[in-house]
Amino acid sequence: MLPALRRRLGLHPAATLAIAAAGPPALAVLKPRTRTRDVALYALQMWGFTMAHEIPYDDPDALRERLRIHYPIRFDRAIGGGELPNARLQRALADPAEPNVLDRLLSMVHWAWFFVPHLSLVYVLLRDDGLPPSQRRFPRAARQMAATYDLGCAGYFAVPTAPPWWAAEHGYANENVRRLMVDVGERVWGDAWPKLYDSLGGNPWAAMPSLHFGSSVMAAALLSETGPIAGALGWTYAATLGFALVYLGEHYVTDLAAGAALAAAVRGGEPVADPVVSRASALIQRLERIANG
Repeated sequence: MLPALRRRLGLHPAATLAIAAAGPPALAVLKPRTRTRDVALYALQMWGFTMAHEIPYDDPDALRERLRIHYPIRFDRAIGGGELPNARLQRALADPAEPNVLDRLLSMVHWAWFFVPHLSLVYVLLRDDGLPPSQRRFPRAARQMAATYDLGCAGYFAVPTAPPWWAAEHGYANENVRRLMVDVGERVWGDAWPKLYDSLGGNPWAAMPSLHFGSSVMAAALLSETGPIAGALGWTYAATLGFALVYLGEHYVTDLAAGAALAAAVRGGEPVADPVVSRASALIQRLERIANG
């Protein structure tokens, strides 16, 4: 709701970011800690991310001046033996005339990403039933997932990078890389597709790192902590999505590598960040006690 409202009101990006950032700590202070509040905190964080990741594209011309196009092409051509892996896969597996079964299946895997990382946290939350607070996994899992999204969003601000379909479409790549998901979407969703596409494509240059892949890797790692079956399902989805993102022309392999590295850095860096997080948490808890008597 707020992204559309801020554009209508002409709200400055800095004010939008301040509102988004203030939501979770404000809720943490005003409401005593419960599982419901923990879920609401994560939902507020994701709401803030949804607003923030589109902000760089508020001024497309200014963002275009900073747009990086060539470096992932060079890296991926090296990975693909002189040709983009996207083009190799599409030439081998795609039908040049119309979407095939593989295109449809992988597009659905791609669309499922809007739910999978968050449903993974729901699963972690449900597995916490009956455990004492000190053994519950959800707060830490939600913190790590939120950090993955937030740091990835910072990457979109710092290094705006064009995806392969855009580079090919605008003549920056010699290879023919199609955005197969669009072809599938037009056929699957019909007249509803233009609105869906507009809502999903708020910033076409938010490609590096791939948060699609990074958040899915994070989800798989968190699910693995709950048991081998859930972990296997999580890693299977992440691997399938990674293949889909390259095949469909959505991301370079380089983007995926950066997304995976981001997830690994968040998990590995938690002990380093823990003292700061603990102090912030203690401060919020003191304010919470004051606010709630």
